[in-house]
Amino acid sequence: MIRRAKTKRKLNADINVVPYIDVMMVLLVIFMITAPMLTQGVDVELPKASSDPVDTQDSEPVIVTVDKDGQYFIDVGGDPLAPVSGEVVEERISKILSSNPKKLLLVRGDRGVDYDHVIQLMTLLQQAGAESVGLVTE
Repeated sequence: MIRRAKTKRKLNADINVVPYIDVMMVLLVIFMITAPMLTQGVDVELPKASSDPVDTQDSEPVIVTVDKDGQYFIDVGGDPLAPVSGEVVEERISKILSSNPKKLLLVRGDRGVDYDHVIQLMTLLQQAGAESVGLVTE
């Protein structure tokens, strides 16, 4: 009988990370492609204007939208795609401003809406306690 000499094998304790890097790169590409497609809120056609972007250091701004039919939409305190009345907008904004008086308020007005509807919304926001309101453009 021939005996084979037993050789001790060293265990390889290294983890191959190349497959994990490949998966992470694929996920990164997927998120880079889908992130611009995820728009929130009501679909409105914003007017075009050249202006500097607003600095939102502390938190996300509250966005109130006026669509082409003059309906109001607010992105906090309920369904952001459900139209609300002016009284509801004023009530929600006053609650938000009572807890955070420096909260940034933005108005998204459709290009085709009457100017009167945007002014009425800004008046409601002022009555709710807003000191300044920004207008969103493209």
